[in-house]
Amino acid sequence: MNTSKENDAASDKLRLENQLCFPLYAAARKVVSLYTPYFRELGITYTQYIVFLVLWEKKEITVGELGSKLYLDSGTLTPLIKKLEKEGYIERSRSTDDERVVLVSLTEKGAQLREKAECIPSEVGGCIPLSLEEAMTLYTLLYKLLGGLQ
Repeated sequence: MNTSKENDAASDKLRLENQLCFPLYAAARKVVSLYTPYFRELGITYTQYIVFLVLWEKKEITVGELGSKLYLDSGTLTPLIKKLEKEGYIERSRSTDDERVVLVSLTEKGAQLREKAECIPSEVGGCIPLSLEEAMTLYTLLYKLLGGLQ
């Protein structure tokens, strides 16, 4: 039979403020919402933006590598890629080495979007109430968490 103290201890584990997942979720939603006006102006979503971030850096990448880099599964990534292709931002092609491998690359239209998006990181960064040191610590801890969850 559980005592009152044991019940209190068990219920404390299930309190919202004792959950690591909740502040991560809520903070992510808040930060992404800061980006929304900029994305609306560009006509893209946050998920499309992170695809562009990778492609502006890499120019061409396999769908598998893109999904791995963004922590997205193919069920999320495939419709996203199809939509960006339909809108003329990217192209898909098959690898000449292995036809099973699909490559994604930017079109000229996708590359030009970069110029319009260059202000976004500094604009949004200025709205986040963390010092540079705090932001770097958070960044390091979040990537440590992501690495440990692989």
